[in-house]
Amino acid sequence: MNMTVTSQTPAVAAEPVATQAAGKHCNPAVIGLAGFALTTLLLQFHNVGWVAIGPVVGLAIVFGGLAQLIAGLQEAKTGNNFGYSAFTSYGAFWIAFSFIQIADATGLFPVSAADVGWFLVVWTIYTAIMTIGAMRISTGLGVLFITLLIGFILLVIGHFGAPIFNVIAGYELMICAAIALYVMAHEIFRDLFGYDVLPVGQPMIR
Repeated sequence: MNMTVTSQTPAVAAEPVATQAAGKHCNPAVIGLAGFALTTLLLQFHNVGWVAIGPVVGLAIVFGGLAQLIAGLQEAKTGNNFGYSAFTSYGAFWIAFSFIQIADATGLFPVSAADVGWFLVVWTIYTAIMTIGAMRISTGLGVLFITLLIGFILLVIGHFGAPIFNVIAGYELMICAAIALYVMAHEIFRDLFGYDVLPVGQPMIR
């Protein structure tokens, strides 16, 4: 294979990319997945004891919450019901989570572990529904939601029972966040390279 790059290569390659970019819309999923992945990852750093809650709340409001919420609303314009529901809902999750943490820290209203547990219960139910939909889209997205569902279940157990399950959930959800970054990279690289650099597989449910 000839790997020689001539001086004309950049100019030739740049022209079709510019033409393509001018006539298409961006994929909101690349921001939605990034917001979800990075905020989830930082929260798990907190759950295993590596970082305080402050940075988590800041990132949760701005990137996990607001940016993901906007990505979900942009998905609505593409007609993607799954993306619209997922990004908008989990964006709202991060904003609500942040408000709960702020309210508890400032004494606006007290929040017990059981209170947070019930908050996680309703999100576990929602995630279970979305997991079935994700499995209908691709293996990568299906595995992402399966690990997310497992993480929610572990967190629920940890908040109602043994706190050690919160730590276990922390490590398990780091895997979930890594998968979300992989799916995000799949979308970005496929657009840039013009072929599927990081495949996500066929639907798990046909």
